[in-house]
Amino acid sequence: MSAQDPQAIRVLLIDDHRSILWGLERLMESAKPPMKVVGSATHCAAALEQLEQAAPDVILLDLDLGKESGLDAIPQLVARSAAKILLLTGVRDKAQHDKAVLAGARGVVEKEAPAETILAAIAKVHAGELWLDRAAAGRIFVEFSRRGTVQKPDPEQQKIDSLTEREREIVAVSAANAGANAKAIAEKLHISEHTLRNHLTSIYDKLGVDSRLALFAYAHKHRLAGPGS
Repeated sequence: MSAQDPQAIRVLLIDDHRSILWGLERLMESAKPPMKVVGSATHCAAALEQLEQAAPDVILLDLDLGKESGLDAIPQLVARSAAKILLLTGVRDKAQHDKAVLAGARGVVEKEAPAETILAAIAKVHAGELWLDRAAAGRIFVEFSRRGTVQKPDPEQQKIDSLTEREREIVAVSAANAGANAKAIAEKLHISEHTLRNHLTSIYDKLGVDSRLALFAYAHKHRLAGPGS
């Protein structure tokens, strides 16, 4: 029997209907390849408590858990276990299925599927494969492709965004008056030279420059200089 086979696929069940849990456990008893139910839970918190001791290979998860969504549990399950997650659900919303896969689930099988299909899905997911129909695989591929084309944040723009409004004003005035000394720039800004130096130290650090000349060049390159410069 699977319960005595050390090579059996270890399965953790999460479903809010105890009758479903009972039926799945009976199904696993005759599974080939052999499978063993190492835990079951009707809500996510109980499942998370069992993870370490149960050490499942596959987590069979329903999306609709009554007052909570299995979708919300996927990131926690992925973070705390190496088990592969397979949805066994009566939820027919394909968008929810896709979100679950994008969150880390390895596939989706409907509760209405034949018993042999459910067992085959568990075995395939355990073997490292995805259990998705062609339409779902196509949607997931398109979404991953779309995400892959999103531009990465510009590191220089991130530096600029870190400047306060006052610091931006100081950069603009400094760049627009490159030939002026610190006293003249401070007067234009209505601050003391000491305050100006403090601001410039912060600005240099944020922008990665080390002098007023470098700041002048940076400001013009990134269009931070004031009008007339």
